[in-house]
Amino acid sequence: MKKGILLVMLVLVVSLLTFAGDVKNVIFLIGDGMGSNQILLTSYLEGRELYMMQMPYTGYAITYSADSNVTDSAAAGTALASGYKTNNGFIGMLPNGEVVPSIAEVLAEQGYKTGVIATSRITHATPASFYGHVLSRNEEDKLAEQLVNSNLTVALGGGWRNFDPTRRADRKDLISVAKENGFDYITTKQELMDYSGEKVLGLFASSHMNSVTERTPAEPLLPEMTAKAIEILSKDDTPFFLMVEGSQIDWECHDNDVFGMWKEIVEFDEAVKVALDFAKENPDTLVVVTSDHETGGLGLSTGGYTMDLEMVRKYQKTTDWVVANSKNTEELKSNVKEYYGFDLSEEEVAYLEAAGNKIRALAEITSARASIGWTTHDHSGALVPVLAFGPGAEKFVGIMDNTDLPRKIASLVGVELSYPLVNVPNN
Repeated sequence: MKKGILLVMLVLVVSLLTFAGDVKNVIFLIGDGMGSNQILLTSYLEGRELYMMQMPYTGYAITYSADSNVTDSAAAGTALASGYKTNNGFIGMLPNGEVVPSIAEVLAEQGYKTGVIATSRITHATPASFYGHVLSRNEEDKLAEQLVNSNLTVALGGGWRNFDPTRRADRKDLISVAKENGFDYITTKQELMDYSGEKVLGLFASSHMNSVTERTPAEPLLPEMTAKAIEILSKDDTPFFLMVEGSQIDWECHDNDVFGMWKEIVEFDEAVKVALDFAKENPDTLVVVTSDHETGGLGLSTGGYTMDLEMVRKYQKTTDWVVANSKNTEELKSNVKEYYGFDLSEEEVAYLEAAGNKIRALAEITSARASIGWTTHDHSGALVPVLAFGPGAEKFVGIMDNTDLPRKIASLVGVELSYPLVNVPNN
């Protein structure tokens, strides 16, 4: 009897150990500009533990680029996609101009289905790092051409203007090229919800999609795009790799807009939940959440051992929206009262009237009113969180370099990140 029990236990242990290294699918979620303080403050404001905070393994990543201790999204995106450092502004290329493949491209060569999702233009720095190769992140028309000629299965986001012949200097109709290459093309949330095909390019705005607080009914939410992408990528049991970016956390942090940051992280966290729910039902799926860099240098208090979270919970609009909808100072004062619940002081009015960027000036005021501080309107060099769930998740602990993340993922799925790679587009 004892021998039988021991044999069963041994079989279970061996099965678990074998399973622990068996990664079939990877969902890689990147909160652009999202530092640890952004996550913690959002948790405080929500009054609950975020889904990403429930992931069992936690580490931190160092984010410097090849030419600066403070990275931009292009260099950081390249590091997270390829495992190589490069200069700020470069996408998918080394400082010497050599092309390096992304993990999405490497896996596609191995028969994986691959997808990229963003709420920015799909040709923006982070999403482009998973399929593109340019010496300047501003070459978005070139990146659009590389996308439609890539081996991606799913691409969802904003930015149809870069694919439109009437907007492109070369007049190329990249939507037609995409269709010739097997992509179905959709432009609305309803089309996405109804989609049942195999390969899709979904572009839901001319430029970036609207912020989550102002998203139109025609534009899908990030968790909706994530769920549909997983449905498409997983339907025939082929292994897949999916990158999901919460793009606009970064922009709200650039503005120092505590309300906007909060709402963007909640949307991103809902996409994390979609990924985790799938992984729990499909335990051969690894989910990794991280950030390309921290933005804003967020500080959780400006002194007095306190933050006024109740004040922030009363906020209803981004400072971008309030400024855009205030034609003069009196309207601005009225909108601040209505949407933030306080009266601007004479000093605050004077500061706003003198400010070159009223959106950021108002965000400074709304943050300061809640005793929440920021050190910059740019990126910082802070460590960023790494959170993992699923087989191999225990590899993502401690302090690591951002280039380690795709290398760990590659190792877990049994491929090597190296260059050159056949069929990497470089138009």
